[in-house]
Amino acid sequence: MRKPLAAVVLLFRFGKAVMVSGVQTLMVILRASVARTPPPAAFLRIRFPPMSAHGASLLGCMITLTPGTTTLDIDMENREILMHVLDASDTDAVVRGIREDFEPGLVVLFGARS
Repeated sequence: MRKPLAAVVLLFRFGKAVMVSGVQTLMVILRASVARTPPPAAFLRIRFPPMSAHGASLLGCMITLTPGTTTLDIDMENREILMHVLDASDTDAVVRGIREDFEPGLVVLFGARS
């Protein structure tokens, strides 16, 4: 029963993240249009917890489907994802969102067995 619940919670958290990020990305675009100065963009390399290649791939897809972020590379050997962030004003919040919203459910569903 733990996996079905984790899947449902992950789906809702992902939906929330997409909606919130969509509004934030719209605001970034509008501010950049008015001020004529785009926000700082950045490449981030973040580590992810032990999980199967399927789980890491799904994490990468979820990052890419969330407005304002794009997965560029998944390094399974070092358990790292290279991603591009449209607005790097608060990269800690971006990473925290991934860690809190996506990773817990993915670890339950695709976590590596010890």
